[in-house]
Amino acid sequence: MSLRERLSGSDEERQLQALPAVAQQAYQELKKTMHQMILDRIDLERLKRLTTEQFKHELALLVQRIVEEERIVLNQQERHNLVLDIQHEMLGFGPLEPLLNDPTVSDILVNTYNKVYVERRGKLELTGISFHDNAHLMKIVEKIVSRVGRRVDESSPMVDARLPDGSRVNAIIPPLAVDGPLVSIRRFGATPLTVQNLLDYKSVTPPMIKVMESLGMAKVNILISGGTGSGKTTMLNLISGFIPANERIVTIEDAAELQLRQPHVVRLETRPPNIEGKGEVTQRALVRNSLRMRPDRIILGEVRGPEALDMLQAMNTGHEGSLATIHANTARDALARLENMVGMAGVGLTARAIRQQICSAITVILQATRLTDGTRKVVSMQEVTGMEGDIISMQEIFRFEQTGVDAEGKVLGHFCATGVRPRFADRLRMFGAPVPEDTFDPDRIFT
Repeated sequence: MSLRERLSGSDEERQLQALPAVAQQAYQELKKTMHQMILDRIDLERLKRLTTEQFKHELALLVQRIVEEERIVLNQQERHNLVLDIQHEMLGFGPLEPLLNDPTVSDILVNTYNKVYVERRGKLELTGISFHDNAHLMKIVEKIVSRVGRRVDESSPMVDARLPDGSRVNAIIPPLAVDGPLVSIRRFGATPLTVQNLLDYKSVTPPMIKVMESLGMAKVNILISGGTGSGKTTMLNLISGFIPANERIVTIEDAAELQLRQPHVVRLETRPPNIEGKGEVTQRALVRNSLRMRPDRIILGEVRGPEALDMLQAMNTGHEGSLATIHANTARDALARLENMVGMAGVGLTARAIRQQICSAITVILQATRLTDGTRKVVSMQEVTGMEGDIISMQEIFRFEQTGVDAEGKVLGHFCATGVRPRFADRLRMFGAPVPEDTFDPDRIFT
């Protein structure tokens, strides 16, 4: 079947919407064939000398020439779409490019080549986007990971990477992924969310923001806890924005995604082992090395293993005001996980000794949660107050109280202070960042 026949059939099926799967396959075939024709004709050496805009213009002319030579019936809009798709293949990440340019998309989940889901406003939805086949999807995955010096193949079938805009990418391929490559992309906007954005989204309240700002200025160690997609990294970015510009900050992450705005930021990233199983650099090694880099603050993207011990020791030995995130459903669970991670370091500390380290290091725990309607909120701010026997004691400063769900599934509730005046209030005053006493007034309700 000729290109013209395949495309005509595809157009007709799109119009009638009778055989969408066949139509999609026909268009993918056309795009693949056109892409190969362009690669056969284009001068790659000359391409390197062109700007992006010049290349796009040359590509549009080349597509036009091929369409005319092959006598493919296309209207103006169809030609425009075909040119865009081929541009995305050659300059970007193929079918993913429109989703990456859509500001409403927060997550992109590729379940093999023909199922692409996105999250918008906290809800998952299936898109009509697909790849030509799993081999096409693999080429895009390799393109993503190679840009950050990573690799993915049968000997190393799992990889963490990042996009140029800082979005986090995880890919897992066969033989571990049975049906084909799986890609998960956690989107990050080019511009981090601001305080006003979070207030508008009702994720936090003005009194909570005021306290967070003072905590950042007063060098208080903060642990941000929450589940997947609850907004931990967003909160980490927000609080880091309150750190004075004259301090040296070292960030440590598996895939660099933090978007700090201070001028003196040093970014470190872990490295997986090479094909021979050598050369791995763990978060624990980077935390230890960071202590020799004269940091004022250490920001650990996520604590998930034995580096927890080194992080606590850094917080206890002069690196006050450090920040970290952890996966946990509650603040109490976060402390329990932290204790287990310190145990993974293999230093033989007793449970009580570990808890004493935690109490000395961590002052505030923020609990972020994604609610059933997709909204993200800081549902609790708790202060670690010390030890009562063998138990770590905490007191809650702010909370979000859910009162129900309306007919449309929207969560109802309000923020309020508990009325407890935190012990760190004196420290805030000492650092010149006091908060008004009515900040902790339990009668002030924010819906």
